[in-house]
Amino acid sequence: MEAKTVNCAVDCVNGCVLGDQCPNKEYASAASKFINDTSLDKMHEIAEAALRKKMMQPPQWVIPDFGDEPK
Repeated sequence: MEAKTVNCAVDCVNGCVLGDQCPNKEYASAASKFINDTSLDKMHEIAEAALRKKMMQPPQWVIPDFGDEPK
């Protein structure tokens, strides 16, 4: 498989299909290092801080674009 045609979220569910040619290899090793070096309590604190930050943001309105809708 060519790296440009692989959708990692779908194709690599059971493991990387590209092996050493994976363009995301550096991110996988960084994620593994974070998981091994960070306690579960610390991860929970990080997640709570992110949630608090998100909850303090003003709501974002999404206005649909109906474009070519018949009148």
